[in-house]
This record gives sequence, C-alpha cells and structure tokens, in this order.
Amino acid sequence: MSVRLFALLGLVLGVLFAGQARAAAGPCHTNADIWGGQGLANAEAAYGMEWAPFGATEWGWQPYLPLIQQDLHTRCGPGTPIFASQLAGFQQTHGLPPTGLLDAATFQVFRGLWQERRPFVMARVRGLCPEPPPINQLGYLVAEEEHADRLTRLLRRDVLDAYRRLVAAARAEVPEVAVNPELLQIFSGFRDPEADTARCVQQGNCDGLRRAVCSPHRTGTAVDLYVGQAPGLGVDSTTPASREYMARTPTYRWLVANAGRFGFVPYVYEPWHWEYVRPWDPSFAP
Repeated sequence: MSVRLFALLGLVLGVLFAGQARAAAGPCHTNADIWGGQGLANAEAAYGMEWAPFGATEWGWQPYLPLIQQDLHTRCGPGTPIFASQLAGFQQTHGLPPTGLLDAATFQVFRGLWQERRPFVMARVRGLCPEPPPINQLGYLVAEEEHADRLTRLLRRDVLDAYRRLVAAARAEVPEVAVNPELLQIFSGFRDPEADTARCVQQGNCDGLRRAVCSPHRTGTAVDLYVGQAPGLGVDSTTPASREYMARTPTYRWLVANAGRFGFVPYVYEPWHWEYVRPWDPSFAP
C-alpha cells in the first residue's frame, strides 16, 4: 500500500510541476502549443505509470530518465515540450509512431540500444560466455579505490587505468565527488567465475538480475561503483526506490554524460554497474 501511495504522491507532484513548467519561459518550453499536452502526460507517467519493464511491477520511469535524456540529447525534464518533441523524433527514427509519449514499446527500443553497446551482452546473445583474462592482465586496486561495504581486488590493467582517469575527471568536475572520497569507489570488480557460480548456487540467486550465471565481472572489465545509497538500503539494492535515488545523484548523472569518454557504458537496471568496452590494450601487459 505504501508503494502505491508513494506513486500517487509522485503523480500529483509530477502534474503540479508540469503545470508550472507550461507557464515557464525557456528553451525547454518552446513549442508548448504543439507538445505541451504530451509533456503533461509524460510528467504524469514518469511518476505514476504502472508497468513491469524487468518483470516486477514498477511505478513511473524516473530511474531510467538520465539514460533516456542522454539518448534524446536533451537535459529537459519529462514534463517539457522539448522532451516530448525529442522523443517523437527518436520514435520516428526507430519506426515507432511519433507520439512524443514514453510507453513500454519505446522503452524497449531504448533498452535494446543500451544492451547493444555492451559487447558482453552481444556475446551472450550468440550463446557465448567470455573467458576470464589471463592473470597477468589483471592489476590490483589500492585501498582508497575499494569500497568498505564489499571489498574487491582486481581489474584488467587497462580498465583500472581508465577507471582512475574517470575518477580524476569526476573529482575535478563534480563538487559532490570532490568532497566525498567514498563516491566512485569500487565494490565489485573482477570475480573468479568458479567462485561466483558457487556463491550464487549456494545463495539461490542465479536469476539474471540479482546475479547472473555468466557474469560480466568474470571479464575483469565490469565495475560496480558507489554512486550513493538510499537511507536504509544497500549499495546495490534493486528496489525501484533505491534505483531512483541513485539515478538522481549528481554522481550518476555525471557518469551517464561522461563515462563514455573513458570507455565505459552502463547497465540500465543497475545504476552502479558499468562496463569497459574497448579492446585489451597490449601496452598494459607487464
């Protein structure tokens, strides 16, 4: 019941903010005479749409908003005419009716694009489970790079270098990260496939969401980054409230906009999970 009340409250707030936005001036509110109605509908849906994009029922699509905005090339909120018009252009490009409304079918197109950018996922589509790298391609994290909640030790050497450059840029560009050394620490990096499989069998959570039988962490190119956590929830809690909280943080939003500069792409369902997609750089061999 509390979840439904939360969704209803979000819906009311979304309508209120959308109404204010319609009266506001600025670049996000141009073409309001054409797309204003769709903006209002998107504002309502962003908080209150009941759907199940990953199997379990969710209300609204706020956890996915930063990635959607990134692909629409806009920072305008879902209740704005510009968001609706950009979304209509995306829909038309991908063979969907250009309604300007985010629905389940449109989200599945976004999801497909995000998954296609992950080489690991494309290998799994082909029925492959990538082998872990040779031990001489792995390098050790230092203590300040590891999150105390769940210590990790290793990453592929070139991935570790890219991660360190990403963190240095974030500390220079994001005040929140600059003042909090915990942000962007790694709580899971390389995981030995045999140990990972034994653990998920023991815990009964090899379900593809909580833990995969063939995990991208076996490649040494996947990192789970601390981007903040909702009060009372874990660093990798997959509840909608947890993921929405993370998606709103400046740290996550910076990653969405900038991680690609360093070779990392996201996994939409887990705001903390990022994968390095460039080939092995032999210059990092010992």
